[in-house]
Amino acid sequence: MRIGILNSGGDCPGLNAVIHGVVGAADQLGWEVIGFRDGFEGLLPPGDYKVLKPKDTIGILKMGGTILGTTNKGHFAAKVGKGDVAEVSEMIIAKAKRTMDQLGIEALVIVGGDGSLTTGLQLYRAGWPIVGVPKTIDNDLSATAMTFGFDSAVTTVVDGLDRLHTTAESHKRVMVLEVMGRHAGWIALWGGIAGGANVILLPEVPFSLEKVSDFIKQRDAQGHHSTLVVVAEGAKLPDGDLVTLSGNAGGEIRLGGIGECVAKRLEALTGKDTRACTLGHLQRGGAPTALDRILGVRFGVMAVKLAQEGAFGRMVSYQAYHVDSVPIEEAVNKLRLVEPDGELVQAAKAVGICLGD
Repeated sequence: MRIGILNSGGDCPGLNAVIHGVVGAADQLGWEVIGFRDGFEGLLPPGDYKVLKPKDTIGILKMGGTILGTTNKGHFAAKVGKGDVAEVSEMIIAKAKRTMDQLGIEALVIVGGDGSLTTGLQLYRAGWPIVGVPKTIDNDLSATAMTFGFDSAVTTVVDGLDRLHTTAESHKRVMVLEVMGRHAGWIALWGGIAGGANVILLPEVPFSLEKVSDFIKQRDAQGHHSTLVVVAEGAKLPDGDLVTLSGNAGGEIRLGGIGECVAKRLEALTGKDTRACTLGHLQRGGAPTALDRILGVRFGVMAVKLAQEGAFGRMVSYQAYHVDSVPIEEAVNKLRLVEPDGELVQAAKAVGICLGD
């Protein structure tokens, strides 16, 4: 049997671990794996691909990014905004299917986020043998409790906060750290709690900068003259607006800049020296954590198992420490958001973290 694999959408630590898992498990069955370069675009004639053997995956577990390359643009971009989907044209699908048929691909493993898996669902409904593997550092897919890359992103946030803590304390400053999180604030919440942040601002929790200012002034009165603020890029300003950059990201508007906005406003309200720092793509790069390496390998092995069983149209899912699968149609376009009254938010408040509400 010959199967294909591709990565689509944004990169993240752990993608190579999935490739390692797929190639290793397929080799044990005597199967051949074809890796398509640069996402779905590699399917277009004449095809851009390479045969992947176990020797090709030696040493890639510790590598960030993906040896196959990826893209969130091109002919297969299906995500144009929250809840908005643009279908891939039948002409493009037909061209890609010719490549599949010529290569004799009997199963295609798609490693991607909500947009990529939406495309995968369209291909499955068109008769393609699709297996999905969820990928998003935002950890916001409702059909899986965790995705690889999330733990690595959180670890980067914690490292950033550890470093900002010392400089903030030395200068008695307020330091604002902007982190990724388009619709969901999981990275900000986990990273903020683990990194000792004093304030965490999330997309799911409306906040008042006046309340944050009062909190900072109270800390000053108590002798705590530095404050660490973490804000997710998708958190809305009190007037309800998102802060955006020019251009777009795979069809969606590019978020960024809320850290600077929050810093300027807090400096004006508190009179304290305030600085902003944006982690940006540092959260996507670098070596994956041990957890993400293991999770990626397990996801890859399960993808091969689903292909072996002919369980197409399904996505690998992680629930209660167990890797299984769910129908792709149950996984896409259903985000798992932070619950404002959930246990993790309550735990943050219980240890004195301000969420601005």
